[in-house]
Amino acid sequence: MYVSHDEMVNYTLRLGPNDLFLNPLIGNKLRLEFNGQINCIICSRKIKKVFGQGLCYPCFINAPENAECILRPELCQAHLDKGRDPEWERINHLQAHIVYLALSGGLKVGVTRKDQIPTRWIDQGASETIIFAETPYRYLAGKIEVQLKAHVSDKTNWQRMLKNIEPDKIDLVFERSRLIKELSSDTKQYISSNMDITKFNYPVLNYPEKVKSIGFDKQTIVEGVLTGIRGQYLYFDNEFVINIRKHSGYLISVSHD
Repeated sequence: MYVSHDEMVNYTLRLGPNDLFLNPLIGNKLRLEFNGQINCIICSRKIKKVFGQGLCYPCFINAPENAECILRPELCQAHLDKGRDPEWERINHLQAHIVYLALSGGLKVGVTRKDQIPTRWIDQGASETIIFAETPYRYLAGKIEVQLKAHVSDKTNWQRMLKNIEPDKIDLVFERSRLIKELSSDTKQYISSNMDITKFNYPVLNYPEKVKSIGFDKQTIVEGVLTGIRGQYLYFDNEFVINIRKHSGYLISVSHD
């Protein structure tokens, strides 16, 4: 889904030439039907089994978009002119990266390219974020993240995020100051002077007390009243959620009231 940050986060479902703006559909019936075809999102070949998020097996093993350093930036070797595809690495990883703190079902630390802000934060369903550090390339951001992971999670608690459960009284400015003390001296030079907190308001009618994840691996039709959107999840009937990104490459038909 395409996203944009405004007073309310805006969501657009990618449907080829006729993308669908979802926000006006909140409170109305929406039907998603899987047509049985899956294409690898990198090479476009038809596949029967998905690896990762929308990949065929060869791309899962060989494509730079799925290299280990995507999930573990401290393993990035772009600055050494190495990687699955050094040219791709240079373009995507030899550029400014941000280490950030976010509230997303709890306090977490993360890394993203600077040009992916605020998209990355929205995709994780963050309610608040603050920039912690800015580095010239990915490896250094990963190095900082590793130091912080000893003190704060690097995972989104998706169940809590989807129920809008956040620990009380977490002050991102305070947490930022606390975690700066945990950095090694050689990485403190990358601490950002930007102290702004970015807040996000998601189009959700009412947050459910319980959520159940559904998807096209077990059913071909997902339908009901669209009661909200947060992160990359659609809420149906204030109870069921489907992770749209997890179904990248799936051919679906969409209808709505």
